[in-house]
Amino acid sequence: MHCVCKTCTGEWRAENLQKPNKKKRNKLMSYEFLQHYWWFLVSLLGALLVFLMFVQGANTLIFTLGKTENERRLVVNSTGRKWEFTFTTLVVFGGGFFASFPLFYSTSFGGAYWLWMIILFSFVIQAVSYEFQNKLGNMLGARTFQTFLIINGVLGPVLLGGAVATFFNGSNFIVDKGNITTMAQPVISRWANASHGLDALLDLWNVVLGVAVFFLARVLGLLYIINNVAHAPVVTRARKQLRLCTVVFLAFFLSFLVHLMLKDGYAYDPQTGIISMQPLKYLHNLTTMWYLTIVLLVGVASLLYGIVRTLRDANFNRGIWFGGVGVVLVVLVLLLCAGWNNTAYYPSNTDLQSSLTIVNSSGSKFTLTAMSVVSLLIPFVLAYIFVAWRAIDRKPLTEEEIMNGEGY
Repeated sequence: MHCVCKTCTGEWRAENLQKPNKKKRNKLMSYEFLQHYWWFLVSLLGALLVFLMFVQGANTLIFTLGKTENERRLVVNSTGRKWEFTFTTLVVFGGGFFASFPLFYSTSFGGAYWLWMIILFSFVIQAVSYEFQNKLGNMLGARTFQTFLIINGVLGPVLLGGAVATFFNGSNFIVDKGNITTMAQPVISRWANASHGLDALLDLWNVVLGVAVFFLARVLGLLYIINNVAHAPVVTRARKQLRLCTVVFLAFFLSFLVHLMLKDGYAYDPQTGIISMQPLKYLHNLTTMWYLTIVLLVGVASLLYGIVRTLRDANFNRGIWFGGVGVVLVVLVLLLCAGWNNTAYYPSNTDLQSSLTIVNSSGSKFTLTAMSVVSLLIPFVLAYIFVAWRAIDRKPLTEEEIMNGEGY
């Protein structure tokens, strides 16, 4: 006689082996997971964008590094090989926000449009400057378009840094989802004043981070020129500028970081959705998410290693890689601290309860799930960029190439 109970037949074991897998699968594709996953992707795009601002940073030094026309063209052609990467990443960054967190897109890009329009305009004149500065029939002269590149190099990093700082310091907007039923003007969010984003520049700490990003872009630009240009006078001047730009960057960035760790932050209750001020919120985020603290320290160490090794070793020219990795890691951690751990990533200084979180501003679960499938292609895109980058920078840029009329 054989026992037919579930324990003996193995049915009990099969049922209980399947349950954990189902729970794990449900947790993996839960709405909460998708919201955190997409904030990570958007933060990663933002971090890559800050790294790629080395193009803008190097362009602000065209007349400092280049004392002759050929030397200036060396700098312009060096950054001209990469400007499309920066512009494309900026567009994808905005598109990623639109797809995953549409309420932020409509609130910030729609409300603070003067700030974003100036940023976009500066990138437009950058593209025009690369293409037309040495074209036949250019009545403005190459120097005029090189000046346009400098304008983009200043406005781009400063304004983008100021815009990112509003993730921690807040902006002046109001969100009222009840307006969606208003037939005359179904606008959910609106700016609370007529500045439409320019008021961000009235906050001292927004400006501090903007200046820090500007000098960081210069540091990265100098590291890239040292790596990419084979012309001793230009490289020598770049190494001299690197020390000064590093000191100024560290002064502004560390000031902002200390302020951020000590300031009150914007926390929300996941049960009620109520947003309140919490002392030392961002410091609390780093201690709670200790793994981010480790990533932050690794990023800082990598950036400083790339800079210090370049300054101490005249034969070392790979600082851009250590510096680039460090910048991506540090910016990634800061942006994750702005949105994870029940934090309002876009606070409202006008109406605290209008502040945006990854919960109240995200797209639907269906949208996030569908886009998550598309996001699986990201590693292949990054691999393509890596291969294209290596092909473009296979050999350093020389003055002979410029004299032969190649490039911009």
